[in-house]
Amino acid sequence: MSDKDGQLIVISGPSGVGKSTICRGVAARRKDVYVSISVTTRKKGEGEVNGKDYWFISREEFEHKVGEGAFLEYAEVFGNMYGTPRDKVEEALNAGKVVILEIDVQGGRQIKDEYPDAKMVFIFPPCQRSLAERIKSRGRDRKEEAEIRLDLADDEIAAAWRYYEYMVVNDDLEMAIKEVLDVITGEQKKR
Repeated sequence: MSDKDGQLIVISGPSGVGKSTICRGVAARRKDVYVSISVTTRKKGEGEVNGKDYWFISREEFEHKVGEGAFLEYAEVFGNMYGTPRDKVEEALNAGKVVILEIDVQGGRQIKDEYPDAKMVFIFPPCQRSLAERIKSRGRDRKEEAEIRLDLADDEIAAAWRYYEYMVVNDDLEMAIKEVLDVITGEQKKR
């Protein structure tokens, strides 16, 4: 990316840690932020809006887009495909926006390979118990899925220490939002 281009921020963390809430909070405080909307093959959940929460497409269409190189990164998670649309991200970066990608660690590593200047932010829960409570209180996952998500959290946290420069603990939402804003402005120090 050149100096006139925007800034790429990758936000990752375990399921239920509050990534989406933090991203919305950052976007509400800065007019130059574009939060990327992922493409997925999973079924639309109750209350979700196509083009707002995710872009919902068929697996066949997703695989076609993979072949076209339409994604900056993609992965299969819990039997569903997720990807970041290349065209929308590049358009926002070229317009000088701060682009936030809310993606998993696997996707974050793919982004860092293509965009070495991307700032990598990992969101931690205050503790494992609070993460379990958050996942259960969302009511989105079956019991088995919730347990798998908790097991995967340990792997994601281990990977975070290897690949992410910035660490934010979400035990106070306003403070977590401020810390991500500080990463954007360069006021937050790398770990």
